[in-house]
Amino acid sequence: MGNITAQTLKGFRDFLPRESGKRQYVQNLLKQVFESFGFEPLETPALEYEEILLGKYGDEGDKLMYRFTDQGGRRVALRYDQTVPLARVVAQYQNQLPIPFKRYQIQPVWRAENPQRGRFREFLQCDIDTVGLNSPLSDAEVIACTIKSLETLGFKNFKAIINDRTIFSDLVNNAIFKDYNLFSIIRIVDKLNKIGYEEVIDELTEKITSGDESSATSILCTLEDSKPTQNLKDIFKALEEELGISKEKYEFSPTLARGLDYYTGLIFEVEIEGYTAGSVGGGGRYDNLIGLFSKQTVPAVGFAFGFDRLIEVMDQLGLFPADLTTSQVLVTIFSKDLEQKSAEVASCLRSNNINTELWLDPQSKLDKQLKYANQKGIPFVVIIGPNEVQENKVTLKDLKNKSQQTISLDEAIQKLTL
Repeated sequence: MGNITAQTLKGFRDFLPRESGKRQYVQNLLKQVFESFGFEPLETPALEYEEILLGKYGDEGDKLMYRFTDQGGRRVALRYDQTVPLARVVAQYQNQLPIPFKRYQIQPVWRAENPQRGRFREFLQCDIDTVGLNSPLSDAEVIACTIKSLETLGFKNFKAIINDRTIFSDLVNNAIFKDYNLFSIIRIVDKLNKIGYEEVIDELTEKITSGDESSATSILCTLEDSKPTQNLKDIFKALEEELGISKEKYEFSPTLARGLDYYTGLIFEVEIEGYTAGSVGGGGRYDNLIGLFSKQTVPAVGFAFGFDRLIEVMDQLGLFPADLTTSQVLVTIFSKDLEQKSAEVASCLRSNNINTELWLDPQSKLDKQLKYANQKGIPFVVIIGPNEVQENKVTLKDLKNKSQQTISLDEAIQKLTL
């Protein structure tokens, strides 16, 4: 066998411990916030029957879906998002689930994208959804949970950009625009932030109004002049008066479209000041999707964070703690004779819920052990030499502040658990 090149597939990534630590940090904080609002964890398989996923995301989604025939001759597809699998779960287990069913899901999804900044073929999504209720308060709660999540991660300058899909359906119900395709208009207007006003007019002229630029301009102007629907007014009232969300954290934008076909009411995205790669997540109300599986209308509303973009902008803004290593302390081995003593101290620290790494080579010099702790970003080192053993103490070295003190093990435990 020839040499195998060690490389990842295009659009797929490895996450080494430093990067993986950041991802775990964000996931843990998001889970805390989601659970504080009563959302429960859900996991679904990577593979679904193709018919479950196909036709739910529009033509573009079908093109980007990983689909194949498995060894049993079944047509299957990799999970494209977490909303359609949720719809399948609700239909399949409807008699076992509480209503409303509030769930969060943090799992990878796969799309055959052209890899570019912030876009990969395998990436993590973090979703929250409330199924079974159609009320302004349930919509507002999803927005509030999203805002609280961002605040908990350390963001300050961001906004939830909010709209209502019925503004688009009202447009095509207008006699002037009744011959135009609703979803085609939505998909073109959805590009407004990416390609700009003139390009959107050009595309509307070419694909919607058969070369009539004034009608294309009229479509966009009509949208821009739209006022918040009564539904949105009720959501804004719930956000401010019942959930305590400041007006500064959200704004109405009548041209926000969101490209997916299944939205029926509220739609929203989150934009972070200074981040130019786009929104860091989006969501809305989708009252007809679950009915495709359950043969009855089941209202639902949700939001999905673009996890990679969150990580990227947190890096950009310096929002990660400096010490993200899993180990809080390294217990060194001074010599072969003191190996057992070091192991006992490490066990004692762990029994006090302190993440502790024990050095594993008794032949190594102390310098090498300290260098290892520095390289891994472990903040503290415990040294147990002959003097420490004689005095029944340990030396606790603080690598960050470049200080050390020789104290009892109980005192060290106290300092490490502060």
